[in-house]
Amino acid sequence: MRAFIFGAGFSGRALGTLLAGRDVPVGGTTRTEDNFAALSAAGITPYLFDGRDLSNEILDELHETTHLVVSIAPGPGGDPALKALRDSVAALPKLEWIGYLSTVGVYGNHDGEWVDEESECRPMSQRSVQRLAAEASWQFFADTISTPLAILRLSGIYGPGRNAFVKLSEGTAKRLIKPGQVFNRIHVADIARAVYFLGEARMAGVFNVSDDQPAPPQDVVEHAASLMKVDPPPETDFGTATISPMARSFYGENKRVSNAKIKEAGFAFTHPDYEQALERMWQEENWR
Repeated sequence: MRAFIFGAGFSGRALGTLLAGRDVPVGGTTRTEDNFAALSAAGITPYLFDGRDLSNEILDELHETTHLVVSIAPGPGGDPALKALRDSVAALPKLEWIGYLSTVGVYGNHDGEWVDEESECRPMSQRSVQRLAAEASWQFFADTISTPLAILRLSGIYGPGRNAFVKLSEGTAKRLIKPGQVFNRIHVADIARAVYFLGEARMAGVFNVSDDQPAPPQDVVEHAASLMKVDPPPETDFGTATISPMARSFYGENKRVSNAKIKEAGFAFTHPDYEQALERMWQEENWR
């Protein structure tokens, strides 16, 4: 296995760390050299990608790549990595598998009901509309080059440096109350493990990568505060809260996401719910 990650951000770096720990060579892209040190620390050989042209260095790396992982958000013009690869498909002679990191946002709002991979997709936000279109474009590309594609639909991502403990310590945590609202979540380590699991088996299809416990967001803040032994922030009514338009748009989508399919394929989550995950992060002091 030799991996390449388009968009080695939070999830990509976690994957790089896991792959490097298993002696898998891995390269990854970033938009600025300022991120080179962080990628290198995660075991990823860094490359610059401006969203348009593939450098000769990237093309050389792709020539040896067996597992391609895409973690770049699409824009109005589509997925930049896919547009670049279409013009350079000959650079992928050893490719065996593609993993595309998408979002459960493509399901849109289901009024708190359960959704699985067969559920209707009715994306509400422009970013989710673009994600669904990118999924279809990657599927067409993968079919064209006869390569298995796994689409991983991710819930809200958290992990070291990005979690309720950090928000509480910084004083930015909120307890927004919207009756009936639930979200699923996924720890970044389980994203990395799911990518490796599906990639090693060259498995194709759509998979929800999400925890077992859809829950109101205020419950997560309260549990983290109890572990820190600090008072949680006061409750705030969602309807009158001052929050960003993007944050408000997330609350317009209410659903419970099933992860049964990837479990049935043999995958086991190490952070199956937010309670166990936060307790483990707090005990191991790896939340910062």
